[in-house]
Amino acid sequence: MMKPVELPVRTDASDICVGIVLSRFNENIGEGLLKGALRFLNENGVDFSQVMLVRVAGALEIPFALRSLAQTNRFDALIALGAVIRGETYHFEVVSNESARGISKIAVDFDIPIGNGVLTCETDEQALARMEQKGYEAAAAAIELVNIVDILCESENDAD
Repeated sequence: MMKPVELPVRTDASDICVGIVLSRFNENIGEGLLKGALRFLNENGVDFSQVMLVRVAGALEIPFALRSLAQTNRFDALIALGAVIRGETYHFEVVSNESARGISKIAVDFDIPIGNGVLTCETDEQALARMEQKGYEAAAAAIELVNIVDILCESENDAD
């Protein structure tokens, strides 16, 4: 049976400039998300002088800040971190959906990898249990995407 060509997973972040947008709402959860993201970046060789952290009020403000960072053309990857916890109103759905939509739109519009680490949970306990791992995974997703683009560009240049 034939096997497809498979790109390797690379997590090296040593030459990558990263922007992180962190929501201050549900601050203790946000700090846990940030801890996880920074742990991944540290484990994978990031130069922290190449990392910018921007704090915003809440999850709805994350896409605007991401867009502002993307417009600078300074960053190779962005990471969105925050937590939306279900309350007693419809507001949870609006914030969750619009934040996710905005984050995806910025990634596509600006052709920049974004690791989405915005938790949408039913309870504080769920968010607390997931925060550090989700932050770690969001950073990993962003860096892996940067490296995929680099591998594809290397392959294209080798073909020339």
